[in-house]
Amino acid sequence: MENLTGKTALVTGGTKGIGEAITRRLAAAGARVATTARSKPAGGVPAHIDLFVAADLSTSRGAEDVAAAVLESFGGIDIVVHNAGGSDAPMGPAASFGDSVWEQTLALNLMAPVRIDRVLTPALQRSKGAIVHVTSLGARLPSVVTVPYAAAKAALGNYSKALATELGSSGVRVNRIQPGFIETAGTQVFMDDMAASAGTDHQAARQAIMDALGGVPLGRPGRPEEVADLVAFLVSDGARYITGIDVTIDGGSFPSV
Repeated sequence: MENLTGKTALVTGGTKGIGEAITRRLAAAGARVATTARSKPAGGVPAHIDLFVAADLSTSRGAEDVAAAVLESFGGIDIVVHNAGGSDAPMGPAASFGDSVWEQTLALNLMAPVRIDRVLTPALQRSKGAIVHVTSLGARLPSVVTVPYAAAKAALGNYSKALATELGSSGVRVNRIQPGFIETAGTQVFMDDMAASAGTDHQAARQAIMDALGGVPLGRPGRPEEVADLVAFLVSDGARYITGIDVTIDGGSFPSV
């Protein structure tokens, strides 16, 4: 296990799904972990979380409040994992999305990381820290997600690469990961809805999603813990000479070299 003892970490969107797995993985490796969501988890903040900040990251105030709370509580920061994101908009042609959908999607998936990084960069430079931006396979396969979400995640990847180049000389490493089909509690609900709508079952819905991605050579969706393991490596000293890369974790489904 990567040793993160004495490190401090912020993981956005860390109360469920991939984000929750990341917070648990970093805490298990010894880090003090902060996270944020719009509201506290129904069962309360888990014991492995050292700081929880309720905030709407799609607003400039929310992003700035989270960054300020982390600095005030921890006195600095070593690791930032931008996991919060997504879109509630249904699938549809590009012309079907109004300005409000575009603005909300870009605000959460692109501007929230930009705003938090802007505040935390001086502290990260002092600690020679690490940033991980969680993008999406949809950034490279836009047909499987909504157009605004795909565009926002593609923009996040471009920004992440530029930031890695800019901050490399100060010792800050910036990498990004692109999860494919990861089976979280949220995707399980989605699959149940798909199955009910199509008159099939959960397994058929799972297979339909994998087929839409062009197949998954490993034959199954990924697990949140597998994404968390990748993140833990990228923020650890084991990856101390790795920056500016884009790691796809999708079971081999992306059809490109």
